[in-house]
Amino acid sequence: MASTIRQAKITPYATFLPNERVASAEVYQGAFERHHRRIYTLAFWMTDNEMTAEGLMRNVFCRAFAQGADPSAEVIDQALMTELRELMPLGGLTLDEGTCVEATAIRRSVLRVHLERAVMQLPATERLIFLLHDAESYDHARIARMLGLCEDESRYGLHQARLRIRGLLSEMIR
Repeated sequence: MASTIRQAKITPYATFLPNERVASAEVYQGAFERHHRRIYTLAFWMTDNEMTAEGLMRNVFCRAFAQGADPSAEVIDQALMTELRELMPLGGLTLDEGTCVEATAIRRSVLRVHLERAVMQLPATERLIFLLHDAESYDHARIARMLGLCEDESRYGLHQARLRIRGLLSEMIR
């Protein structure tokens, strides 16, 4: 197998793959190019560490490529979920912000750094729901499948995350 990998001159990800038949470098490179920014961004926001995010991204692609040379977005998402679950508890909603009684006007005075700090203070599941929905434009059905929730729980988690972010931002800009 090692000689086959060297002869094919494929990307480093292939050295981790158990399959005897190895696809061409272009197939691996294409799949990586289509998905790596999204996976790295999510990994970074979930870990808040560049080195950990790089390692997580590498592991996600190794896991996904082990299932096939050109994995779908769903396969890569599942690999990401598997890797994230090894690092942190995911799946259970923990926020209960109650009902929103007043809308605070925070739009004009919020700095990006405030928003980043607020997002990082969310619990892992709610943070991931927020990022997947509001940053990556995933629908609730896809988020629910990824996290093992129902769609209503995904909607509730997003609502709670937004309420918590709004509350944290209002505290930061006072």
